[in-house]
Amino acid sequence: MPPRVLSRLDTARTQYYHFKAIVVAGMGIFTDSYDLFCIPPIMRLLGPIYYKSHSNRIRPATEAAMLAVPLLGTVIGQLLFGWLGDRVGRRRVYGITLMLMMVSSIGCGFSMGTTQARVLATLGFFRFLLGVGIGGDYPLSATIMSEFANKRKRGAFIAAVFSMQGIGILAGSVVTMVVCRIFRRIDPSTNEADVAWRLILMLGVVPTALTYYWRMMMPETARYTALVELNVAQAARDMERVLDVSLSQIAEDHSFSPSPPSYPLFSRQFFLLHGRDLLACSATWLLLDIVFYGSNLCQPHIFEKYFDDSEKITAFEAAFKVAKLQAIVACCSTIPGYFAAIFLIDRVGRVRIQAVGFILMAGLYFSCAYLFVPHHTGKLFTILYVMTFFFANCGPNTTTFIVPAELFPARFRSTCHGIAGAVGKVGAMIGAVGFLEALQGGLKINVVLIIFGGICVVGMAVTLLLTRETMGRSLEENEKESEDEPVQGKCFS
Repeated sequence: MPPRVLSRLDTARTQYYHFKAIVVAGMGIFTDSYDLFCIPPIMRLLGPIYYKSHSNRIRPATEAAMLAVPLLGTVIGQLLFGWLGDRVGRRRVYGITLMLMMVSSIGCGFSMGTTQARVLATLGFFRFLLGVGIGGDYPLSATIMSEFANKRKRGAFIAAVFSMQGIGILAGSVVTMVVCRIFRRIDPSTNEADVAWRLILMLGVVPTALTYYWRMMMPETARYTALVELNVAQAARDMERVLDVSLSQIAEDHSFSPSPPSYPLFSRQFFLLHGRDLLACSATWLLLDIVFYGSNLCQPHIFEKYFDDSEKITAFEAAFKVAKLQAIVACCSTIPGYFAAIFLIDRVGRVRIQAVGFILMAGLYFSCAYLFVPHHTGKLFTILYVMTFFFANCGPNTTTFIVPAELFPARFRSTCHGIAGAVGKVGAMIGAVGFLEALQGGLKINVVLIIFGGICVVGMAVTLLLTRETMGRSLEENEKESEDEPVQGKCFS
């Protein structure tokens, strides 16, 4: 039997602290998407500044590097801070990742150098550090929210945290559009573009900084304190501080000592009990991110006619158009997809949403490949292409973030989420950089879209064959099921 404080957490009613935790945890995800997805319009500002001899267009290799560097940092951050979250505690590491993101965002804006190469190298360095902080925030945010939530609404709470990704994309686009309009009125030329792109990057730190105090005041999760540190009494005292419950309701009637861990991480027994779950989480996240980041970060290349610079528009106008498209996609498809996931995740289940999302994305990508005509993106193509983001977010993009935070024991939870996320970000690098390289090599967009559709079909198959359903069960019940132990009161609804 789990400690009483954990049972009380599983059945606790939804209250103010849950919503506070969503905002605090979600700000890291907000910063992630703001900084990663504001790069495409910023590339339009960098071109006239540093590549005047190349028709004011940034080199494809440089653009690919600016996309890949933070993603590489994210891989390292997920592995490192995921492991630290299990070793020294979620709360102790949580503030470090947020501070790293804030310092790196400001550093990006102050990228200095006497030559073009040095400025871009400095920017790349700070974006790498930013990626490390972002990567560390992923497993910690998901794990903390899963361990604070009740089992009835746990999926919706974690999905709400992840929905801040859509808000971050929209915020980055809006900030870019506003900054471009202001600077265009001040000086229609590109003389002030060097200030504009720095300002856009630094403004992303503001909402994150506002939640830093709350993040530092959060107690350690009761599951980590009780099951990893084996201090049930302290876990009860911590939860009394934040939940509407008295200590007498969650304290043990007698001395309670949880059993210490019986096997280490990456041992033979670990792989026998959790290897399938880790494979399922990592594989589906990898496949999803190849498609999601490849399609999202490379929108200007798919809608080439929309961004045609033959009219000799200014850098501010070009960046504005890229940001405007991102904002439209976010409002019409991305954000509604997240909201749909919040509504459905604890009603339909993770496996069904993920499998259906993959197969609908596949159908849409195949249809887009058939309809796509170079330099002429028609209305039907645009509608179908935008809908892929809805079913990604009301599907595998959200569930791949949720499921790793629910399947593994408390002492491995953050590490395993970090491993799955790191594998996913390797897929993001393949999708974003590979897509650009493929286009430069002459591969047709139709073929790329067909490849995306095929990857989604594989994702559906992996989901149905390997992924376990976690809806309606406590985190401890999910762990026991993987060990094939009988669990009383298990909920399969």
